[in-house]
Amino acid sequence: ENLRDLLVNLNLQNGTSSSSAPSRPSYAAANANQKLAIKRDRNQKSFVDGLTQHKIDAQNKEVGVQQLEALMAAAARARSVATTKMNAQSSRSHSVFMLHLYGVNDDSGTIVEGSLNLCDLAGSERLDRSGAAADVKRLKETQAINKSLSCLGDVFNALGNGSPHVPYRNSKLTYLLQDCLSGDGKALMFVNLSPTTESGNESLCSLRFAQRVNSVELGKATKHVTYNRK
Repeated sequence: ENLRDLLVNLNLQNGTSSSSAPSRPSYAAANANQKLAIKRDRNQKSFVDGLTQHKIDAQNKEVGVQQLEALMAAAARARSVATTKMNAQSSRSHSVFMLHLYGVNDDSGTIVEGSLNLCDLAGSERLDRSGAAADVKRLKETQAINKSLSCLGDVFNALGNGSPHVPYRNSKLTYLLQDCLSGDGKALMFVNLSPTTESGNESLCSLRFAQRVNSVELGKATKHVTYNRK
């Protein structure tokens, strides 16, 4: 499994917010080949060391939304896609878009932090249908995608069974999403199904996966509030 920075070559033209930056470390990737690693900060929250971050204008709503849309569009263009026998534009990777939120109440000194993770998972593939086995690169991509999805399923199984050990570290995908899938947050999943009869087996597997996810209860989300004493 490899991590790629989809925003490394993007430069926003608009101004950025002048509000205080979050306490989480801020990094800017030097080049597209920089090795990225998932680490834990002093608050035991996951972050990607070396990942590009852009500030969004929180004072001007219109500008902020334009900046956010530009970032998401740039990430979508940079995402790895390829043609297979099943899909003209098959996603060859998972994509995670992280929006870190930071708010300050000047009167009370209250500081609120949070993050929204939008994760688009690449679908599992059957090699006999996708034809990916004929290409070494596509074969490795398929194997990595299926392995990470299997690890995600193992995490949901452990959470659903109330296991004392949840194997977040078995995959970079699950390790990155650990904060979302722990009792510290909330998660919402959409499962897409193909309407074709030929994809019946894949649809059945997806529904079974959704059933496992639906049995998981993460509990009440935790608020991240601190007070800046003046």
